[in-house]
Amino acid sequence: MDDSDEDQRLPHHREPKEYISLDKLAELGVLSWRLDADNYENDEELKKIREEQGYSYMDFCEVCPEKLPNYEEKIKNFFEEHLHTDEEIRYCVAGSGYFDVRDHNDKWIRVWVKKGGMIVLPAGIYHRFTLDTDNYIKAMRLFVGDPIWTPYNRPHDHLPARKEYIKNFLREEGGGQAVDAAA
Repeated sequence: MDDSDEDQRLPHHREPKEYISLDKLAELGVLSWRLDADNYENDEELKKIREEQGYSYMDFCEVCPEKLPNYEEKIKNFFEEHLHTDEEIRYCVAGSGYFDVRDHNDKWIRVWVKKGGMIVLPAGIYHRFTLDTDNYIKAMRLFVGDPIWTPYNRPHDHLPARKEYIKNFLREEGGGQAVDAAA
């Protein structure tokens, strides 16, 4: 994505526009699925993913000015670069938003998650979230065991989750494009 300070809810494409594949995101540990958001209650693929990954906890979060208490403060906090010591799993059942993650060269990649998109950010990856210009997302939050939502704002490279992430996913390779991934 570009380095502009414009409204965080804009796409922030580089010029010319560049995209990366889901395989490149997977190299960073970011996993994704396209599911049937209109049928999430009975979706066999979602059930299979939850069983395989051990996602036992589930709830919903609606992010918009009308539904989220302390909206302005929360959206600012979501956009602060941070990591978690556990995976962050979000399944967009309505609306859309952007997850920004760092590539191998510490540049931002913007991932546009829309209705039906499920994304898993690995423990230890620096990231941030913002809505797009529609200002609305309803996301299913999944977790292994009891949820721990603690964000650790950058820098927190000393945490074991960060060290493990670096060991498993960040290696000196070429490429490292900072691009939008609107897949």
